[in-house]
Formats: sequence, C-alpha cells, structure tokens
Amino acid sequence: MFDNNVPARLARLLTAFEMKFARDLGWEQLSNGKLLEAVEKKGFDVLLTGDRSIPDEQTMVGRKIGIVCMSANSWKIVRDYGPEISEALHKCKPGQVLPVFCGEYSRRKRKTDVADPG
Repeated sequence: MFDNNVPARLARLLTAFEMKFARDLGWEQLSNGKLLEAVEKKGFDVLLTGDRSIPDEQTMVGRKIGIVCMSANSWKIVRDYGPEISEALHKCKPGQVLPVFCGEYSRRKRKTDVADPG
C-alpha cells in the first residue's frame, strides 16, 4: 500500500509488487492510526510511506502489517533508490518498521543565504 505522501511514479520502479494507492481507496483523509487499521483490514502486507513520524506515533506490536519508511518522499530524491526500497518491501514483516535511506530534502541556497564575502 502506498501512503498518500508517496510519489505515484515510484510504482514504475516497484513492478514486482502489487501496489495500491491510499487515495484510490478513498483513504486520503485518514490519520496515521486509522490508515494503519484500514490497511490491515484490507489485507495488505506493508505500508510504504515517506512519513518518518509514524513509527514514533504508532505501536506496531501485534500489527498484521509492516511499514517501510523512506527518508524522503520527493520523486526527484527517491527515484534513484528503487532497489533499496524494493529490498525493504521484500524483507518487511508484520509489526516491523524498516527505514530506507533514500536521500534527504535540502533547501537550495538562495543568494541571500550566502554570506557576504566582503
């Protein structure tokens, strides 16, 4: 299951999996806890998310699903990490949270951010 914050284009890199999008099931308004419950009830195995706070906010003990948390959710960043994300999806077990480092967002420096050398 793709969380609402996962770029849709990532599905093209994860063709070994049958992926569904939370928004396609009408779940775009569900909070993290309610989303996990809905994902479990629908029988999915893993939630792929770019929300790194879910593991800190939700108890995974006894859950029927696992969570793969990407370090970023921008397509420009995650597009080069398909193999790492795929490996985590294969390894993830119920009740487990697997982080995947796939780059980080950084704000571009503007001219006003650069110190005046003179």
